[in-house]
Amino acid sequence: MRVHPIVVAADGTAPSTAAVRWAAREAQRRGLPLRVTHVFDWEWPEARYDTSNQYFDLARKRADSLTATAINEARVAAPEVDVDGDPLIGNPASRLLADAEDAELAVLGSRGRGGFAGLLLGSVSQRVATHPPCSVVVVRGRGGDLFEGPVVVGVDDSPAADLVLETAFGQAAGRVAPLVVVRGLVPVESRDAVRAGIHEQLEPWRDKYPDVPVEVVVTPEGAAAALAGASATARLVVVGSRGHGLIAGTALSSVGIQLLHHADCPVYIVREPRRPS
Repeated sequence: MRVHPIVVAADGTAPSTAAVRWAAREAQRRGLPLRVTHVFDWEWPEARYDTSNQYFDLARKRADSLTATAINEARVAAPEVDVDGDPLIGNPASRLLADAEDAELAVLGSRGRGGFAGLLLGSVSQRVATHPPCSVVVVRGRGGDLFEGPVVVGVDDSPAADLVLETAFGQAAGRVAPLVVVRGLVPVESRDAVRAGIHEQLEPWRDKYPDVPVEVVVTPEGAAAALAGASATARLVVVGSRGHGLIAGTALSSVGIQLLHHADCPVYIVREPRRPS
């Protein structure tokens, strides 16, 4: 059986380093290999006049050094992880999306090089997170070194809810953490009926993971606001890539997009892998 790796994007920034550490620990916990991907965009203005390959050689040397540093960071964070990596040339978002086609999970930092002040999420991370071929974690907020607090999951009655719950229970069990299940309440719904429906939805997962303590929160707040608030004390927030309120042109719900900009902990966006044929 083919083993699909966890892929992490590295660019030498502090958010990227946090993502590498998080990805390394996750790969070690799952027993999966880790692939470090650094993409350098060979579009410098000087390149068109570079007949001696001087600029390319400098860029390649820097990319090799950055990749080696990220691999070392991964090994320090998770000494048992099987990690490798190579620099790639091209458009960062496009190459990362292509590299993730064969991945079990893609992990990104919240910001990268060349980001504009005031933006809450880097453009590369946003493109990869909103059009992913597999599940994606964006390590943001307080960063990846979070070892306390619950795993928080947002649920609804969409077809992807079971996959989201399976992921959230697995993440909570693997971290020996409690699970907080959050459901937003719309005005026409009965709180008691919604709560009863959630408990029924959770029953098979509670049976499978009997050691995971579960708290159910039904709130009149919008789902995005409730989950962003819960992220202040969480170690991870888990949401589906699709759900109610999908924004046209993206593969991510509006709740997921808001969390990518406002959550105070890593955000796990669950998506059924799209494997190459």
